[in-house]
Amino acid sequence: MLKKLVLSASLALIAASGVMAQEQVLNLYSARHYSTDEALYSNFTKATGIKINRVDADDAGILARLKAEGAASPADVILLVDAARLYKAEVDGLFLPVKSSLLESSIPAQYRAPATGAGTAWFGFSTRGRVVVYDKLRVKREDVDTYEELADAKNKGKLCIRSGSHPYNLSLFGAVTEHLGAAKAEEWLKGLVANLARAPKGGDTDQIKGVASGECQIAVTNTYYMARILRSTSAEDKAIADKVGVVFPNQASWGTHLNIAGGGVAKNAKNAANAVKFLEYLASPQAQDYFANGNNEWPTVPSVKVANPALQAMSGGSFKSETIPVSVIGANQTKVQQMLDRVGFK
Repeated sequence: MLKKLVLSASLALIAASGVMAQEQVLNLYSARHYSTDEALYSNFTKATGIKINRVDADDAGILARLKAEGAASPADVILLVDAARLYKAEVDGLFLPVKSSLLESSIPAQYRAPATGAGTAWFGFSTRGRVVVYDKLRVKREDVDTYEELADAKNKGKLCIRSGSHPYNLSLFGAVTEHLGAAKAEEWLKGLVANLARAPKGGDTDQIKGVASGECQIAVTNTYYMARILRSTSAEDKAIADKVGVVFPNQASWGTHLNIAGGGVAKNAKNAANAVKFLEYLASPQAQDYFANGNNEWPTVPSVKVANPALQAMSGGSFKSETIPVSVIGANQTKVQQMLDRVGFK
């Protein structure tokens, strides 16, 4: 009888240990395909003992997978790299709103979803500016120092840009729509199409290279792509950096558009407590500093100072950014896509 009791107690202890071990897991669905983020994840595991199981895909792939998996999804945290995608995930009900005084006090309201009684659906952890790159020999800086000027007739045949329907551009165009109003924004988009040097193609790095090669004279890019070139030691990248200048648009008006990377707890998270710990970790000074120096992004936590030399060189140490909530930008994406279709912006 005693042996049975001991055996039962041992089995119960093993089962309890199994539950504890299972709780020390975090299933992460991430659209952050940056190799430099490995240190972020390993540091979290070292600090908490929570193992991260990661699924990597682009934003669209992650959203499609979450919808297909439904309630059976193992995802605990969803990380996405664009305001439009975060908004879409929220509208589709893919996030579990959470209440965290740490996150709410650390992340400014403009970089998170509007709070509800249930909590906040998602938080932004890093930002990147959508800036203008120009040929220093053929273009005057003052001719491209606003987004509006990109559509001006003086820049006809000069513009390189990726697809208008790419999330980075949808968010920029959503911001411009918020600033100018829909009618003026559509005219602006029509002007961009008229000023194209080539059909939209490739990624942001391709646009920068297009300016350096002379295929076009101005381009639009996210800051971290340009920062990578500035920090590179390759002769090719150094040559590109020598040929192009960078403008943070609209410094005299509403400020430069900032997009965000962020995330939230998955709706059907099985390890929700661990998920909140991870999000809070991403708002910590250590992680925020890593976003700036590891992947050339700006932290969303205002108290974290940026020492990244490439970001400092591009911005001159500081710049004016727009202050409209990124959730509003995301909400404009359907309207923007309809405008793109009407003006023939592929």
